[in-house]
Amino acid sequence: MTGSGSTSQAGEASRGTASPDLAVWAGPDPSRSRGLRGLRRRWRAVIIALAVLGIAGAIAWLLLGSRLFVVRSVVVTGTHLVPRSEVLTVAGVEPGTPLIRVNTAAIAARVAAIRQVQSAEVSRSWPDRVVIVVRERTPALAVAAPGGGFDLVDADGILVRWAASRPSGLPLYLTAASLPSLRGDPDVGAAAAVLGELPAPLRRSVRSVTASGPDQVTLQLSDGVTVLWGGTDRAAAKAQELAVLRQTHASYYDVSAPGTAVTK
Repeated sequence: MTGSGSTSQAGEASRGTASPDLAVWAGPDPSRSRGLRGLRRRWRAVIIALAVLGIAGAIAWLLLGSRLFVVRSVVVTGTHLVPRSEVLTVAGVEPGTPLIRVNTAAIAARVAAIRQVQSAEVSRSWPDRVVIVVRERTPALAVAAPGGGFDLVDADGILVRWAASRPSGLPLYLTAASLPSLRGDPDVGAAAAVLGELPAPLRRSVRSVTASGPDQVTLQLSDGVTVLWGGTDRAAAKAQELAVLRQTHASYYDVSAPGTAVTK
């Protein structure tokens, strides 16, 4: 009995005491795992940054250093009065210039400075072209030239070209002012604006026009009739009223204030 109890206690003691030669595995170290993940993220960020820098460098070289995207041709459209060669000279676009370095705004400003040019639009056409679209000034009035013939001016009073005879359909602007002083003249602008808003049949019958002020535009028709049109306001009402009044066969009509027209 005594021996059996001793044996049982010894067995329990042996089961409760771990052998010093056996290692107990408690799972992965959480702090070490977090460190590895952080290291991988940092390396991934470095690799991505290097890739982005490499791509940006390659693009910069293609645009600035290579011969793939340089100016090889300049296209000019919209010119009728201005020679294409003059536009190219004024534009000053050098062949071989990297297309990305072309200053489109500066080129447009230089081309627009040509007297017959009203505006210019410049754009890059990849991979190797510059496109210049020119909008030329349009004659609106004819002014008798001191040396003979006619100076054709636009709505800004700027000389577009000279003509030996007055073009058909272009009214004569009667003024005592010299040509340089017509530039930016509001009376010229008002006369051109009034002509632009007239109904086509009436517009074709205008022989000459005068303007003592922006709201005092007077039309001389081809049949000798004089029409005080006034300013650019209420054009449709004035045209309708004039059409009715002309049935009276008068020689003078004042439609500057619709509703209170005067005839003579």
